Amino acid sequence: MSASPVSISARLRDVLRPTRPAWLSPKVFRTEVLAGLVVALALVPEAISFSIIAGVDPAIGLFASFTMAVVISVVGGRPAMISAATGAVALVIAPLNREHGLGHLVAAVILAGFFQILLGALGVAKLMRFIPRSVMVGFVNSLAILVFMAQVPELLGVPWAVYPLMAAGLALMVFFPKVTKTVPAPLVSIVILTAITVAAGIAVPTVGDKGALPSALPVPGLPDVPFTLETLTLIAPYALAMALVGLMESLMTAKLVDEITDTRSSKTRESVGQGVANIVTGFFGGMGGCAMIGQTMINVKVSGARTRLSTFLAGAFLMVLCIVFGPVVSDIPMAALVAVMVMVCFATFDWHSVTPKTLKRMPAGEITVMVVTVVCVVVSHNLAVGVVVGSVCAMVIFAKRVAHRANVTSVLDPDGGQVVHCVTGELFFASSNDLVEQFDYAGDPDRVVIDLSAAHIWDASSVAALDAIEHRYAQRGKSVEITGLNGPSGRLHGTLSGKLSAGQ
Repeated sequence: MSASPVSISARLRDVLRPTRPAWLSPKVFRTEVLAGLVVALALVPEAISFSIIAGVDPAIGLFASFTMAVVISVVGGRPAMISAATGAVALVIAPLNREHGLGHLVAAVILAGFFQILLGALGVAKLMRFIPRSVMVGFVNSLAILVFMAQVPELLGVPWAVYPLMAAGLALMVFFPKVTKTVPAPLVSIVILTAITVAAGIAVPTVGDKGALPSALPVPGLPDVPFTLETLTLIAPYALAMALVGLMESLMTAKLVDEITDTRSSKTRESVGQGVANIVTGFFGGMGGCAMIGQTMINVKVSGARTRLSTFLAGAFLMVLCIVFGPVVSDIPMAALVAVMVMVCFATFDWHSVTPKTLKRMPAGEITVMVVTVVCVVVSHNLAVGVVVGSVCAMVIFAKRVAHRANVTSVLDPDGGQVVHCVTGELFFASSNDLVEQFDYAGDPDRVVIDLSAAHIWDASSVAALDAIEHRYAQRGKSVEITGLNGPSGRLHGTLSGKLSAGQ
């Protein structure tokens, strides 16, 4: 039965009607706007602190946070993720700024952006599949620890009033959502605590104590450096280090947000987007950056943001707050922002991963990898170092586990003229060395069959081991036949066998 003209026209309207972005929904729009405002408030002291680490004026870090957030909201691959000036990037480029000045720092940021685009185009994001879950859990837990440790200095040597203010901020964020979730609890906490301290004239550290806020928008321009090969060779190592550290943190953060929101994102687009954002940031005189895990957790986990609008508004609000409402923002007590970050730490830490019940069930190797990742991050204060060391540790444990799974079962013919050795397991560099010692070269009969139908050859080390086995039997005048090779194993063995020794 054919469809009626009315139903056909209705379908055409549905197809031709433009899809409305999710953030245009009034409820989503409100959530995204308020989330962007909370993140912008939290970005101010962080950006200033990272500027101090890098040895530049606070405005440089604030400009970087503004341009990174705005650009990545358009070109990035992970919606709702926040990118801005970060401590990891600041640590990498601080020596360059200290020894050669701001011009070289800005040039390095631009070059790092090009490196990130190149790495993204080469598919470096695909390496994320090799990061085990135990490393991811360690990454999340170490992140929470690092963010908490960063708040500790704000609680030492301060007036006593800081502590009740912080406690009040935590209480507001715990109990206010039980009343309503229309307005983010962190925003309510910041507004109320600021009003109390200003109205009562309570003398506590404020955002203004961190440094002066900019009074005008950044202006684009070229870095003040000589455009020579000498300059390129000078900044290239710093730029590459910044590109790698920035991509590592950004891709790990994107993967974490994917899990929290149960959605997928393009890691390749995120890699390229980070590069574009750093190039733009460099031309506006910023210090560069990458994904900010703490602020991303505020945006996604605490405030419930899910679209690019919140990321864009975080950067836009940051400049509005600094330029238009600078005096008001300067009066925000640091206790309010510390309370927000402590709440983020608590929400970020994977408490289930450290419960006795979970630890009893987890394999010892998995626990070891998680602990190694956490320790490396906390000691080095570098999330990238922890991820790399944790991943290498996981690979070593895995290789050790499967290395002993290459077994040999021997069957001797009734007449004693032939023996069949059945090899089972994965043959690679770690297991093939043990394989050579599992044969009785002197006691076996003159005809030897090695059946590999239940095994797989993965590398040249395994081919070399099989060659060594054949050579040992040949020295005793015995013939060896290798059978049962699957397609890939047969091709690898046929290509390399007899050609791995010198002169062959």
